[in-house]
Amino acid sequence: MISPTTFLLFAATSMALVLIPGPNHLYIAARGLAQGRSAGLASALGVEVGTLVHIAAAALGLSYVISQSATLFAVVKWAGVAYLVYLAIRAFTAKDGGAERQPSAQPLRAVFLEGVLVNVLNPKVTLFFLALLPHFVDPAAGSPALQVVVLGLTLLVLGLISDVVYAVAAGALGGRLARRARTLRYVSGVVYLGLGVATAFAGRR
Repeated sequence: MISPTTFLLFAATSMALVLIPGPNHLYIAARGLAQGRSAGLASALGVEVGTLVHIAAAALGLSYVISQSATLFAVVKWAGVAYLVYLAIRAFTAKDGGAERQPSAQPLRAVFLEGVLVNVLNPKVTLFFLALLPHFVDPAAGSPALQVVVLGLTLLVLGLISDVVYAVAAGALGGRLARRARTLRYVSGVVYLGLGVATAFAGRR
């Protein structure tokens, strides 16, 4: 099994990475600002369920296949871009329904599933697992697939803690800005559009 030294080194590396604001944090913040803390938390949980999908894919070797196939990588990449652009357009075109009302609230289940899709369709996460995990997997220490799962779940837990902090903070700020519905919509739309552009320029190396 993974040695304590290797595990602690991986945990420290992962902590440093999750503390750096990234696309998932921006997405969660956008949901929290637009719809409050509950939506921010639902999107955070959805994002990490998406991480579970990436962990399973990495353990099964699918991440490697995608990274080595230009066609498969392009399919995942542009599906993610299309979905993020769709979210941006929806945010920009939503009706306010009054100057002092927030945008129409999505059911939390829909927010959760949206978070799953955003993370699953992010090719950068696939490449992240390929770039980071292999350095901490020792074939002599047991099943590589099991080691990937253990390391991936460690990253997931650390990521979830970080995501929850962003969700709560954004939810509190969103509540104070509740009367500025149009501003919140445009902030969300800009974030989604920015994530789509970042995904579009994601390389295979």
